[in-house]
Amino acid sequence: MSELFNSLTIPFLLAMFLAVNMGGSGTAPAFSAAYGASVIRRSLIPGLFGIMVLVGALLAGKEVSLTLGKGLLDPSFFTPEATSLILLSISLSLLIANLLGVPQSTSQSTVLSIAGAATALGVFDSRQFFYVILPTWLILPVVAFGLMLVLSRWVFPLVQKKMLTSDYKQLSTHPVLKGLLIFSSLYVAFSIGANNVANAAAPIASLTANEIGGEAIENFLPIIILSVLIVAPCFAIGSSLMGHKVTKATGKGIVEPTPFHATVIAMIVASLLLYASIMQGIPTSLVQLNGAAFIALSISKDGTKTTFQKPTVRKFFLVWAVAPVFAFLMAYVLTLLFLV
Repeated sequence: MSELFNSLTIPFLLAMFLAVNMGGSGTAPAFSAAYGASVIRRSLIPGLFGIMVLVGALLAGKEVSLTLGKGLLDPSFFTPEATSLILLSISLSLLIANLLGVPQSTSQSTVLSIAGAATALGVFDSRQFFYVILPTWLILPVVAFGLMLVLSRWVFPLVQKKMLTSDYKQLSTHPVLKGLLIFSSLYVAFSIGANNVANAAAPIASLTANEIGGEAIENFLPIIILSVLIVAPCFAIGSSLMGHKVTKATGKGIVEPTPFHATVIAMIVASLLLYASIMQGIPTSLVQLNGAAFIALSISKDGTKTTFQKPTVRKFFLVWAVAPVFAFLMAYVLTLLFLV
């Protein structure tokens, strides 16, 4: 038993560290609108965020966990060394994105880190990636962009005089909009739990099953649940430590959203993320769905040319393209160096 704990210690610590970082970055898309509109106290955000992430992971995160834990790489290949290299590759790719000030997809970095290790080991299921996962990554941001563009250009102007306001204090006095803001925040946090907790929980669940042995691999779901129960609370820790600063500043690099716009974007993004989790079991980028919706809002307000000339938008596309490739290459190279 002591040998088992020794082999699991470093991978679990890396997974928990990754979850802390995801919690810090995930707080912004979940609670920035409600916090900016002063309808929720800062002190309540980490607790509410952590609870909804945990509930989302337990109720709707099964399929994504199975995809990451078994769909791309057989659990038998998740050794302590391989799992640590995968988690290290994810963390470093996200660190580079954070240093550049661009929110990056943990889901894409996770999938491509696993794919890099699987390719180096000669067991990569390319069909699963190219025919199932990659199309979802390409289609869902387009859907988020299209929905927000249609709403902001043709629907919102019809209701602007009655519902839309850029005054946070005035908005917070409207009970219906106040309730919608709080609901959308909880909804996004639930969707983050359903989709993103698996990024940290699935690799260590596969590792644990592999270390325990045959029956554990066959009965994978209970181990996934236990891994989620360990990892999910770390999202609340990350939210408490790092979430406030990001929550205050989110979205402004692309366009200055009103609380009403931010609420609509949150509902669109959370719904698409939940669809990818429950119906497809595919880990999907929250930040790219969010960014696509914000870009659509910016186009409707400032025009296409002005939007794509903004430094933040250009940086987004560059980092979104480079960071997952970096995660793949790093996992591939490290696996070749240390495991092959």
